Amino acid sequence: MPKDLSIKHTLIIGSGPIVIGQACEFDYAGSQAARSLREEGIKVSLINSNPATIMTDPVMADHIYLEPLNTDSIEKILTEHPDIDTVLPTMGGQTALNLAIKCDEIGLWEKFNVKMVGVNIDAINVTEDREQFRELMIKIGVGMAPQKIANSFLEGKNFAQEIGFPLVIRPSFTLGGTGASFVHTTEESDKL
Repeated sequence: MPKDLSIKHTLIIGSGPIVIGQACEFDYAGSQAARSLREEGIKVSLINSNPATIMTDPVMADHIYLEPLNTDSIEKILTEHPDIDTVLPTMGGQTALNLAIKCDEIGLWEKFNVKMVGVNIDAINVTEDREQFRELMIKIGVGMAPQKIANSFLEGKNFAQEIGFPLVIRPSFTLGGTGASFVHTTEESDKL
């Protein structure tokens, strides 16, 4: 893909606090993205509420903000750096993607004329919503395991009886797989 010469200053949104041994790929990806962008002559600002990361090392970005990952912090950064023209939320996992959606909903990206790179809001929404994702996979012909959205315990139990065990039970719109379970028996599913 050719370099987009219009990009001059990118805001990278980090993942915030992570558990040691988990989600370290976000820190690695964010630090590598910052290095690569700077090598291309693009100024980098970074926000991450977790100071214990490689990406928040002062040599990684031109401006580092150890601030809460919320819309107020993003607006503060965009006000201080009106030359920020792009935001890269994919380096911060679910936390950053959710924050990018909130900023879009309240019009921050539009207000400051910031373009999202690496992903768009529609793509985030499709991958977060289990039903939209299922419909897209069917549309493009990607095979998937039998699945159904259950809006109650009883619906889930009936579907489990239909298709049998083992099952993966996962809620929509969660951070890092929170709430997902592998269930091998009716007894295990009754405990959820």
